[in-house]
Amino acid sequence: MLEKLADLDAQHAVAVAGGGERYVERHHARGKLLARERIELLLDPGSAFLELSPLAGWGSDFTVGASVVTGIGVIEGVECMITANDPTVKGGASNPWTVKKIFRASQIAEENRLPTVALVESGGADLPTQKEIFIPGGKLFRDITRSSAAKVPTVALVFGNSTAGGAYVPGMSDYTVMVREQAKVFLGGPPLVKMATGEESDDESLGGAEMHARTSGLADYLAEDERDAIRIGRRIVARLNWRKFGVSGGVPAQPGTLSPRDRCNGHTVTDSPTQSYAEPEADAEGLLDLIPTDLKEPFDPREVIARIADGRSASNGAVFDEFKPLYGASLVTGWARIHGHPVGILANAQGVLFSEEAQKATQFIQLANQVDTPLLFLHNTTGYMVGKDYEQGGIIKHGAQMINAVSNSTVPHISVLMGASYGAGNYGMNGRAFDPRFLFTWPNAKSAVMGPAQLAGVLSIVARAAAEAKGRDYDEEGDAGMRAMVEQMIEEQSLPYALSGMLYDDGVIDPRDTRTVLGICLSVIANRPVVGTDRFGVFRT
Repeated sequence: MLEKLADLDAQHAVAVAGGGERYVERHHARGKLLARERIELLLDPGSAFLELSPLAGWGSDFTVGASVVTGIGVIEGVECMITANDPTVKGGASNPWTVKKIFRASQIAEENRLPTVALVESGGADLPTQKEIFIPGGKLFRDITRSSAAKVPTVALVFGNSTAGGAYVPGMSDYTVMVREQAKVFLGGPPLVKMATGEESDDESLGGAEMHARTSGLADYLAEDERDAIRIGRRIVARLNWRKFGVSGGVPAQPGTLSPRDRCNGHTVTDSPTQSYAEPEADAEGLLDLIPTDLKEPFDPREVIARIADGRSASNGAVFDEFKPLYGASLVTGWARIHGHPVGILANAQGVLFSEEAQKATQFIQLANQVDTPLLFLHNTTGYMVGKDYEQGGIIKHGAQMINAVSNSTVPHISVLMGASYGAGNYGMNGRAFDPRFLFTWPNAKSAVMGPAQLAGVLSIVARAAAEAKGRDYDEEGDAGMRAMVEQMIEEQSLPYALSGMLYDDGVIDPRDTRTVLGICLSVIANRPVVGTDRFGVFRT
């Protein structure tokens, strides 16, 4: 695991390097800060920053990180979604992975009611790939305006170019700050204006910060330099009068006791968990030894839970209250708290999901919705069990019940891929297709339709049967080569970097950081009320 973590650090270093040393030095020589330096100054001192999708674009032709930094941080005590263009990568131009990464950040902000602060310095779209950007890219502007309509503020701090479609980011944000002699916001720069109208113009008169502050009115604040813009941005957030609408014990508010701003879906307001908590009793370092190198080997997820859940305290009598411990033993379910936040946990123990596990999960998900409690899915599954006895026993029906419950559950879900996440087990355990609020991966995890060896074996069996049906001799040497090639291909496609590069997770994390990451996510989730559904689809019996 330490070797995998060292490799993960190296992959993250590529993303942090942005456009490379040459372009970083050029940017600093202009007196400008880097994207992450701007973020660091923006955040409250000593507070955490949960970076999202840092490996976006990994394995593609584009720079790892997709020329933008996104993540969740605390500004003046308010949890915010932060996006920052990286101008060292092609001037911050947006490529197809940039668009997808920003869309994911917007989705998280919308689902968790997070104000957004955009640190803008971008040359617009990467023109060679405009056909993949232009049409879907309009969703970015729709998301900004819908956030404003939902009374979730958007703030744009403009440090440099914000041209063409990018001009609408400050144009549609609720608050816009521009840096004097640096920010340039226009639909078309001087060359385009010259080509389109014949008009001669310069950057400042066409879209400079001072012009927008004094003449067009697009800039609400004119900053003297980058640090001043960040200072102003922090003061804007401080004046938002922001409150979290998380449920306090699930107790409905009494009519007339709260103002409309204090009331949200009939639930009382709380800024933090009402109960204190203790740190886990087991050391997080032990997580590095828990996961076997061979994902076929089972491990006890209770050992993981003991290292991420709150320890015993006066208000929390047990670390983990297991539900149905003697039934469906391949899936561990139960209740715990993480940083004081109540959670229901579903964790794969032995890998395979049988009918008993699926039925147990279905009931547990219903119970979590009944008591308005978020769900945490810890993946290590090879999928649902196959075979004649299991088919006759109703594995399809029971797996469908579990997937039905996951699909229609309305409490927030968080998923962590600890090991294997194969086949329909990925669906039943709330994989990316089922829109968990957050999904993170450990560096040893793998996800695919099935394991590499199994997939190659299935293809071999099908090919052998086809040859026999045609009365042909089977090429055993060719079969061995095919199986080796397929296994290698599936192995590469199953790696967490490849999946993270395609934004199938929100980041590959060090297992020892799991508790901290989950604590941030659960705190963010509390910006909205947690309300479970009382309606599910038809369960086959």
